[in-house]
Amino acid sequence: MLPERNFSNLLAARWRDADSLLCVGLDPDPQRFAPSLRNRKDAILRFCCAIADATAPYACAFKPQIAYFAAQRAEDQLEDLMAHLRARHPDIPVVLDAKRGDIGSTAEQYAREAFERYGADAVTLSPFMGHDTIEPFLAYAGRAAFLLCRTSNPGGNDLQMLDVGGEHLFERLARLAADAWHRPGQIGLVVGATFPRELARVRELAPSLPLLVPGVGAQGGDIPATVRAGCDIDGFGLLINSSRAILYASSGDDYADAAAQAARQTRDEINRSRGDRRDNR
Repeated sequence: MLPERNFSNLLAARWRDADSLLCVGLDPDPQRFAPSLRNRKDAILRFCCAIADATAPYACAFKPQIAYFAAQRAEDQLEDLMAHLRARHPDIPVVLDAKRGDIGSTAEQYAREAFERYGADAVTLSPFMGHDTIEPFLAYAGRAAFLLCRTSNPGGNDLQMLDVGGEHLFERLARLAADAWHRPGQIGLVVGATFPRELARVRELAPSLPLLVPGVGAQGGDIPATVRAGCDIDGFGLLINSSRAILYASSGDDYADAAAQAARQTRDEINRSRGDRRDNR
């Protein structure tokens, strides 16, 4: 039996209570850790827990990227991290960035991995193989799936901008997510901050869906443009993710304090842009 958590409710409360649209990405790269952590068997866990504890006051969500753990044979540390986040920060939802996508029977196993093994509140998915590959994740009440829609990488143009019956593929996906595939509180979309025009189009097509927005910070996405394009009618609706710019704000032993400062500055910049947006309405 899964714990009774509801991603949509947690996120909405966090947006309001923390007044934050910042999602802190947890992409641990041991080569960039402070000297005091190197050669520790639990370095990844210690690093991520310290970052999470320091940035929690400024975050609406956390987003651990599973590849950074699996590549280091550190899935056990990811399990321990997820347990730490639930225990220490139970009001902050956790999105497991896994980008899974496979046939239904395999998708069932990926859903078990995300929600039962790791206890995530939401997961990122590739929708390329269609709705039946998403359904096993939606079978978990209270959990959510963010579908790749218009990604922040340049190669996204290869497929996402293809014409499909008079609209781009990313537009078709946004329509499906907001309509035929929609499950209240269980579907969101991934849209990169590096494409604010397309972000605005996705918001137009999916006015009430939460949008996970990578691409600010190290990838160079513009925060004011992201806020203008992506906020919903109430000034929320976004999880603006920043990973490297926060995680590696310092390479020294003050890494957690530096991360907190970077997170606070990013949260404040987002909120200034939200204020400007409201003033110009």
